Amino acid sequence: MISYLKRYTRNFDYPLFFVYLALCLFGLVMIYSASMGWAVMNYGWEPDYFFDKQKSNLILCIPVFFITAFFPYKHYKNKATMQLMLLVMFTLLFLVHIIGVGGESGSQSWIDLGFNIQPSEIAKLVIVLYFAGIFAKKSENGTLDKLNESVGPPLLVLFFVFVSIMMETDVGNTMIISFVAISVIAASGIKFKSFSKIIGLIGIVIVAGLFAIYMMKDALLTPHRRGRLEAFFNPFDYEQGYGYQIVNGYIAIGSGGLTGLGLGNSNQKYGYLPEPHTDFIMAIIAEELGLFGVLIVLCGLFFIVFKAISIALKTRDPQARMIAAGIGSIIGFQTFINLGGMLGIIPLTGVPLPFISYGGTSIIILSAALGILMNVSMFVKHEKNRQ
Repeated sequence: MISYLKRYTRNFDYPLFFVYLALCLFGLVMIYSASMGWAVMNYGWEPDYFFDKQKSNLILCIPVFFITAFFPYKHYKNKATMQLMLLVMFTLLFLVHIIGVGGESGSQSWIDLGFNIQPSEIAKLVIVLYFAGIFAKKSENGTLDKLNESVGPPLLVLFFVFVSIMMETDVGNTMIISFVAISVIAASGIKFKSFSKIIGLIGIVIVAGLFAIYMMKDALLTPHRRGRLEAFFNPFDYEQGYGYQIVNGYIAIGSGGLTGLGLGNSNQKYGYLPEPHTDFIMAIIAEELGLFGVLIVLCGLFFIVFKAISIALKTRDPQARMIAAGIGSIIGFQTFINLGGMLGIIPLTGVPLPFISYGGTSIIILSAALGILMNVSMFVKHEKNRQ
């Protein structure tokens, strides 16, 4: 065990760790700045309420990061490990429909156990690890391009995950999971012809899932979702309704300019921009720190995504390649969906900005994902040094 730790510590990816840590700490500062007025005015809480909760989340994140960083990623393709991951994921996805709690949007996405757990966040990482393990085994035994032997179980898992999360009306995480699954398969080394067929099958899974949801529950176009679609097409026609958040986000961004109004000096966070510490936190960053603050966050997130792609391209191990590509795609797609909703490029979905937005399950699962990516990075460096 000691020799294992020494071997991998020599290959520890310090740039990846420090960028991760810097983003988390920067996010903590911005959560305090963005949430203090909202906590007092809307809940009667202390101004540091959300800051203290996120600080507790980060204290838990660091050991989670190191545990996953030093847990060999190859174990994730063991049959028992995959079965345990799926059991935990499906149990939580089932329970959220029975004892789940939701927010103002009507999305029933959390389980209250004294602390909130969001199963859809856990599902994103489980899908990456499960798909990478399954397709790595298919690659090893030469059945990767035999569709009847390679795609049945994972697509069935994807179908049930898709249906469950869509029934929560959590469109954002459903989109991310679908894109992530495709990214992992694309990185598996599968032939383009077979990959095209799998894309078609995933399309069928999505259509079948939407049909199943429509038959079981009228959740495809809820009033809240319809309002967000209307606001997407013309937010200024819905300033006092679903477009209100988008319009006030624009005002925050426009007020910041290049250098911002100064840390803590946002005006929009005082009752104008709803929930400014969650999925619209980038608007507060733009208002207080300007374009330079926005670029700092984007450069940090880009570095992690670029690092993941770089690791995927360097390794010869199919499982390592798929895990790195999958984790990079989680962060990349989640960032795009968050910023796209804020800017009005795509409809709002309520997806948090990775490492920056307030949220316990999100930051803990992302920390676990970065720890796994670190483990893969250390393996790739070790692999390279042996050549």
